Amino acid sequence: MKKISTILHLLTAIALCQAAGFIGSFFTISQTNTWYKTLVQPSFAPPNWLFGPVWITLYTLMGIALFLLWKSPKNPHRTRALTIFFLQLALNAAWTPIFFGLHAIGAALVLIIFLLIAIAVTIWSAYTISRAAGYLLVPYCVWVLFATVLNFAFLVLN
Repeated sequence: MKKISTILHLLTAIALCQAAGFIGSFFTISQTNTWYKTLVQPSFAPPNWLFGPVWITLYTLMGIALFLLWKSPKNPHRTRALTIFFLQLALNAAWTPIFFGLHAIGAALVLIIFLLIAIAVTIWSAYTISRAAGYLLVPYCVWVLFATVLNFAFLVLN
């Protein structure tokens, strides 16, 4: 029974993280073929088809990291790490509606900078509890750093 409970906790953690991406998908699906296509694209912008698989992978890694934090012993460090984790997840979920929904490239850039800082703090906080959780969040940080540069390029070009 404990094994089933563990699997359910893992799947719940992954589903929570995937939900952040699911929220954003409502804005990207309709806007990718309309407004987004009208933007001047930076030369290093990846093809649109790449974003889905990358984010699904990153949200899965984030979910595993969240699971590792959840299963760690309860203490103030764990509480802080989980709080920061959910803060960065909320910032993550907010970026897509701001960029794609509101077409607010500048506001999205400000938000993604705060997101990047929150991710770095999340990694540090997670690492103090579970090294694996901290490491699992590094690809996410790298991708968001790239996305920050991409967001800046969109702002400059448009």
